[in-house]
Amino acid sequence: MTNPPPAPAQQFKSAASNRFVMPGWMNLMPGTPDSIEVQFDLAPEDHGRAQGLLLLDYWETPEKLTLQGILPVRAFTANPDGWCVMLPARGDLIIRAIDPQPNPPVLAPHWIHLNPETKPGTTVHVAVKFPGGEGTPPAVQNLLRS
Repeated sequence: MTNPPPAPAQQFKSAASNRFVMPGWMNLMPGTPDSIEVQFDLAPEDHGRAQGLLLLDYWETPEKLTLQGILPVRAFTANPDGWCVMLPARGDLIIRAIDPQPNPPVLAPHWIHLNPETKPGTTVHVAVKFPGGEGTPPAVQNLLRS
């Protein structure tokens, strides 16, 4: 007897923004509620990049890397509303925008400190625009903004 095919995987969405939540990026710390929604806003001209990605690191403490995740820019075509992560109000989030395709490759980091005094329901927007898109390419230091 064969097993029926598995049901399609469920993709969580933020009730507040209707964005997809990166798999595994909710309830990172047992007993500590998610207070902050970090939303990633990719420039429309970057949706067609074949190799671009965001590398995310969540550090609960400076000594403890709690979770890493990769979000390819191709994933933004799957949901026009975008992507997000849900985080507790403590620790640090490092976001690295990487694209090995151009020469020289692009690598731009951005650090967000999550203040324990942050009110639940806070939203942080991170705009991502890779150099070399339409118009004048931005300076690399302007790649990530929150």
